[in-house]
Amino acid sequence: MPGRDQELGSYYVGVDVGTGSVRAALVDQRGILLAFADQPINQWEPQFNHHEQSSEDIWVACCIVTKKVVQGIDLNQIRGLGFDATCSLVVLDKQFHPLPVNHEGDSHRNIIMWLDHRAVNQVHRINETKHSVLQYVGGVMSVEMQAPKLLWLKENLRETCWDKAGHFFDLPDFLSWKATGVTARSLCSLVCKWTYSAEKGWDDSFWKMVGLEDLVADNYSKIGNQVLPPGTSLGNGLTPEAAKDLGLPAGIAVAASLIDAHAGGLGVIGADVRGHGLACEGQPVTSRLAIICGTSSCHMGISKNPIFVPGVWGPYFSAMVPGFWLNEGGQSVTGKLIDHMVQGHAAFPELQAKATARCQSIYAYLNSHLDLIKKTQPVGFLTVDLHVWPDFHGNRSPLADLTLKGMVTGLKLSQDLDDLAILYLATVQAIAFGTRLIIEAMESAGHSISTLFLCGGLGKNPLFVQMHADITGMPVVLSQEVESVLVGAAILGACASGDFASVQDKLSALTAVIYPQGCTIFCPIVDQRSPTFLAPRTAFVEENFSTDGGGWGMVQAVIPAMESRR
Repeated sequence: MPGRDQELGSYYVGVDVGTGSVRAALVDQRGILLAFADQPINQWEPQFNHHEQSSEDIWVACCIVTKKVVQGIDLNQIRGLGFDATCSLVVLDKQFHPLPVNHEGDSHRNIIMWLDHRAVNQVHRINETKHSVLQYVGGVMSVEMQAPKLLWLKENLRETCWDKAGHFFDLPDFLSWKATGVTARSLCSLVCKWTYSAEKGWDDSFWKMVGLEDLVADNYSKIGNQVLPPGTSLGNGLTPEAAKDLGLPAGIAVAASLIDAHAGGLGVIGADVRGHGLACEGQPVTSRLAIICGTSSCHMGISKNPIFVPGVWGPYFSAMVPGFWLNEGGQSVTGKLIDHMVQGHAAFPELQAKATARCQSIYAYLNSHLDLIKKTQPVGFLTVDLHVWPDFHGNRSPLADLTLKGMVTGLKLSQDLDDLAILYLATVQAIAFGTRLIIEAMESAGHSISTLFLCGGLGKNPLFVQMHADITGMPVVLSQEVESVLVGAAILGACASGDFASVQDKLSALTAVIYPQGCTIFCPIVDQRSPTFLAPRTAFVEENFSTDGGGWGMVQAVIPAMESRR
């Protein structure tokens, strides 16, 4: 909790850089959000699967939102600043100027975004090495991690980018450098996306084996040779130049950063659940799964000892909660998939018009429309004949197959609003089935999960939350603070200031518990669909993991038993 000598009225600023916007919040010492601002940011897709952004654009947006949230506040009361951001790759030259990550040579676009899948060939070759570091990413490296992107730059943009590069940052680390001038990297970023080991450091043999020996030669100065835990105070705090940009006092504490999903996990996984009769009450925090859901979804489970889960990233030591190992499941597109399915339907213009007429969001309107057409049966029955396979951008977990594609079966000739609403429902259900499959994989490997803790933009959608409860058979806890990711970032700043002893000091309060509904009728349908989702995982484990103790014996594959929770 806040130190005894902390003055009342101390504030902390959290900045969150998401896929499409930058957000900032002013948070007090109780962890309560007092002010909020957001600013859209540009992204480019010059060709299919190439997604790019600009670090200059993002910094300008950070400056806009921080100035807004501190308006009217005595700046002397602001004690700390924390950043989180997507795990996108920022490329700078030796003088810290942007370098192009594209064939057009546009140096303004110097970020390869997290969802970029250009390095498919490179990640296949990395996975073919079967190097031991891959044990810590679920056995198969994702194209969304940084090593394949670095290799793509070396092989495709040697003269315009690779040979000139002086610094490769994860976006959260770029922001902390921009604020402080300190090039130290966060343990969170390097462990989760760069193959760094919290216990052993960099593995020279991996980088040499995959063709990136250049990074080893200079003692990893380009990708980080000073690594600090999240929440650690950086250098002398906010530089005068950055202070002027951000509208904050020079010298305030700036924290080593977190990836955005990990900030959200930190913000919710320790929520106080006393008095609600939940299975996780009085149990270790390891019985909880935090799901951070927006453009994509991340599933954060922690353990006291390392657990190796085929197809699920980690285990990562102290990457989110100090002293705990983290396993990170995920779905590459969730909110983005829902938008894609809804906006691509022929009835979307009609939906927009009717939602606007009612002063509702399109999803609030769809949810109410589903209530109208379901009649007396549970809403889940509307999709008995319509099924969606949600891997439109590949499968991150637990199949770890970037080549998978999406699928819809059971379509009719109808293109009316009812048809759109049911397709929307089927998509939400498919995402929830994906979460169930991730949970089954984690439990098969040794996790014991009883309760889901959900935050992010999709946590504001009642249908999304309810379907996760119904299909997993678990209660879903929603935080009282809907902007848990931002609060997590601000907690980093509070920790860096010395006001909090650690990033775990501030517990969030829950606002609601959503329980599974209608399971006696709907859940038999859920269980009938589960083998459809399970079959590809069975094949994945059999193909990629040995169970005889040799080779990949460290990662013991246990095919999940689909046991009913009811």
